[in-house]
Amino acid sequence: MSFGRPGSFSEILSSPPDRGSFPLDHYGECKEQMKLYLSCLQKNGATSSPCRLAGKEYLECRMTKGLMERDEWHKLGMNNLTAPNTSGTSTPDQSSNSTSQSKS
Repeated sequence: MSFGRPGSFSEILSSPPDRGSFPLDHYGECKEQMKLYLSCLQKNGATSSPCRLAGKEYLECRMTKGLMERDEWHKLGMNNLTAPNTSGTSTPDQSSNSTSQSKS
């Protein structure tokens, strides 16, 4: 006999999240990026399209800080956006300009 719920609910199967679980940002390591993204959503009436770059920067922060597994941008639906430069290295355009200037 079942108490508190109908007997048919015993057949419901749950499934894990698509991307698995990940740690919460307890120390606020990506708080600034999160605030920028949420602010963008608020300014754009919860439309995410204009906020894709801010979203990508937030995800980059989470991946860099180990708050989620690093994944390829195309798998996250963001391969057509310019990646944020968090490595501190120059972009190819900057490096080619600096080498041509140093040769002069």
